Amino acid sequence: MCARAHSDAGDIVITLGCDYNYEQWPPEIWRDDVALMREAGVTLVAINVFGWSDIEPRPGEYDFTRLDEIIGLLHENGIRLNLGTGTASPPPWLTRAHPEVLPTVADGTRRYPGGRQAWCPSSPVFRARALALVEQVVRRYGDHPAVALWHVSNELGCHNALCYDEASAGAFRVWLREKYGDLAALNTAWGTAFWSQRYGGWDEIDPPRLALSTRNPAHLVDFQRFSSDALLDHYRAEAEVLRRHSSVPVTTNFMVTAHIRNLDYWSWAPEMDVVANDHYLDHRLGDPTAELSFAADLTRGLAGGRPWMLMEQAVGAVNWQPHNLAKDDGQMLRNSLTHVARGADSICFFQWRASVQGAEQFHSAMVPHAGTDSVAWRGVLELSATLGKLAEVAGSRVRARTALVFSWESWWAADTEARPSQSVRYLDQVHAAYNELRELGHTCDVVAPGSDLTGYDLVVLPGLYMVSDSQAKVVEEYVAGGGHVVVTFNSGIVDEDDRVRLGGYPGAFRDLLGVSAEEFAPLLPGHEVTLTSGATATLWMERLRATSATVLDTYAEGPLAGVPAVTRNGNAWYVATALAPAGLRDVLRRAAEAAGAVPEGPGRGVEVVRRHGDRRSYLFVINHTNTEIEYAAHGCDLVTGGAVDGLLRVAPGAVRVVREEPTR
Repeated sequence: MCARAHSDAGDIVITLGCDYNYEQWPPEIWRDDVALMREAGVTLVAINVFGWSDIEPRPGEYDFTRLDEIIGLLHENGIRLNLGTGTASPPPWLTRAHPEVLPTVADGTRRYPGGRQAWCPSSPVFRARALALVEQVVRRYGDHPAVALWHVSNELGCHNALCYDEASAGAFRVWLREKYGDLAALNTAWGTAFWSQRYGGWDEIDPPRLALSTRNPAHLVDFQRFSSDALLDHYRAEAEVLRRHSSVPVTTNFMVTAHIRNLDYWSWAPEMDVVANDHYLDHRLGDPTAELSFAADLTRGLAGGRPWMLMEQAVGAVNWQPHNLAKDDGQMLRNSLTHVARGADSICFFQWRASVQGAEQFHSAMVPHAGTDSVAWRGVLELSATLGKLAEVAGSRVRARTALVFSWESWWAADTEARPSQSVRYLDQVHAAYNELRELGHTCDVVAPGSDLTGYDLVVLPGLYMVSDSQAKVVEEYVAGGGHVVVTFNSGIVDEDDRVRLGGYPGAFRDLLGVSAEEFAPLLPGHEVTLTSGATATLWMERLRATSATVLDTYAEGPLAGVPAVTRNGNAWYVATALAPAGLRDVLRRAAEAAGAVPEGPGRGVEVVRRHGDRRSYLFVINHTNTEIEYAAHGCDLVTGGAVDGLLRVAPGAVRVVREEPTR
């Protein structure tokens, strides 16, 4: 058996935690639950996330009796608190007394209480009442020894990110004044000469509510930016109250996931003391486990490469997808350890005990409706034991030689109303590129436009539609310094004002790539085109010519037969069509080989990721396939405790973690 080593982070271990909605249960259940938490090794519990109506049942009347009791019980049992501010959803008395706090959607109609997040981010009434509650909570618990983390609101912007009421209109105008200074600059930036939209007064500008036709795309993008900033301002306001009375770290739970796009987390991340994310498998996607890996890598990017926190995931099924699939045996462990492999030092679940009523009564939990004689509970115990064996991994970091550039602004701008093809979607391109890098065995950092690219062998820019001059220059300088890039179609098309770059596509990257396209030529859904190499493509073509690039592949048929589809200009590759997975994988493989980017693992359903500490590295091998695999390794298998001397065997669906010495 291998000896246990100490974590490079000292006494820090990988935390197992959960959300506990104690308000839903009588006190006698609390005591049973805390005993079970101790049995399961749960050491961090989020409470008071949706506690507003419980602790302020009437305006200005606070009752902390139940919250005091549960905090005391958890503390007595050595369980730390991820203490919510309680402001995630307003109580009925607030929306009844002040219906103006309710959100308004794009068609100008109001949305009502009965769900959650029934508040407008720009509402001054909501802000005042929320901050009053935060003040009460932090004054009472700010110095409590059990409080390890402050949890501001919950999943900010999940439902209410875009609000179109008059309070939002006023706040939007203030935001625009601060950004542009005068109307002339705004009119230029928005291109308001089109369709007689020139503004003569700030009061003429409204949120981009639904119109009879397509709306101004620059107006839409700026409203997305404003909306992200408005919720960030709310976070800052709550955090400021917390920090005034407490030295405990402050965060909120991001939603880095495929179906949430309204917040630009690149601007949010610097405000967090700890970056935390909620992630749930989305079975509406072709490969939900690949999207999990992408989201984990993106969350690590938001954390600046530092360890981060998975604040929510599901033990089994969720309740909000059209078809809520249960997880296979071992899948929850694989999912959890994939997050750990990609940088998470805390693994938490929503929720502890399955609700018997309410909108999430069929959402899975660590303690399901069936109780502890269940697959779910045994899976929780297995995960807890495994995380205990991996304690020394805490504090180590992932190092990647490949990077993918991701932009929420490009997501907003590229997926706007009027575009060459409604079937071409930004995130699909991002996932396509990431998935094939993963299939090739590459560990990938996900970085913001304009990030320092020094140290990467290969950088991929999938569909980076909106890019500023300074962001484009970073890519040019990276290539000039010997770096290799792969750019895919619909990149570099507009600047930060959503203004098309003239002279031919792909605009900002035209000279770098040595190509110029005069026209987009989208394909209808279901149509496919064959390339000279035998590769196939869908959705998109361009009337492209090479100016200095070497043509690697052309269309073999149709009106663009003979036109370049894949090119290379020195270290800069361009993919001008939506290649099928095998074709895209081949281009990325050749580009990676040219760049000297060595994959960590074999891919093809096997994820191999390394975390590096000061003294040693940790090899994670995650086998998503139905067959045993072998991987060359030397060290100690932390999962089994056995020595590995040359060959690691990983059973179907299993995960192995090897302590490698010395650090690679």
